[in-house]
Amino acid sequence: MATVTLTAQNFQEHVEKPGILLIDWWATWCGPCRAFAPIYEQAADKHADVVFGKIDTDAQQELAAAYEIRSIPTLMIFRDGVHVFARPGMMPGPALDDLVEKVKALDMAEVHRKVAEQEAESAKADAEKARETTAEKTSAEG
Repeated sequence: MATVTLTAQNFQEHVEKPGILLIDWWATWCGPCRAFAPIYEQAADKHADVVFGKIDTDAQQELAAAYEIRSIPTLMIFRDGVHVFARPGMMPGPALDDLVEKVKALDMAEVHRKVAEQEAESAKADAEKARETTAEKTSAEG
């Protein structure tokens, strides 16, 4: 399968689709990005059941900033709308194939359970912090 050009206009649509989305964050001036491109294209051809997207960081600067892309190439993976992997740097073809297989093998029910636990913990911590701030203000006023 050919790669898909992702932009700010179609990014969320692709992330939210069921299945696996790999993203290669790249730029035309980046030597390692150009070296990684044929590896990525071969993987796209080999794994037709996976969407392989490419984001030109120069053309999509706001999107790159939103995802805190600091080094390119960066490989990012979403599965069923969940961000499951991100790593800067090139990756050899066999390692990329292995990574795709590992993402395919993920128990997404377990992943969703862990995400829900983390979100609940974060909400609990935020609520605790808000109570502490309110208590501090109340005691300072009193």
